[in-house]
Amino acid sequence: MSEVFGINPGDAGAVGLLVLVVLLILTGRLVPRRTHEDVLADRERWRQAYLESEKARSVEHEQTGELLELAKLGGHILTALPRPGQTADEEVTAGARMDPTPRTRP
Repeated sequence: MSEVFGINPGDAGAVGLLVLVVLLILTGRLVPRRTHEDVLADRERWRQAYLESEKARSVEHEQTGELLELAKLGGHILTALPRPGQTADEEVTAGARMDPTPRTRP
């Protein structure tokens, strides 16, 4: 039989085996069945939550792609529109405004 913590369980007797079991419990190598089942159930709940989250993220990713395509189309349409008050050979400056009326401060 193999040694555990440097002790051969067959040579230890009843008290030695009890000490060995207590040491295994204290070090976390031996856990109660109920605790083990709780950990397995918790792991399954987290797995389900992860799968649902990934499914929602996938749908969101698809929708974002569609929205980006629509935004690109809108951008192309807006850049294709003629600018009022400017001719084709005029250069647009940073101070140019779409509305030709002067700004008034309140």
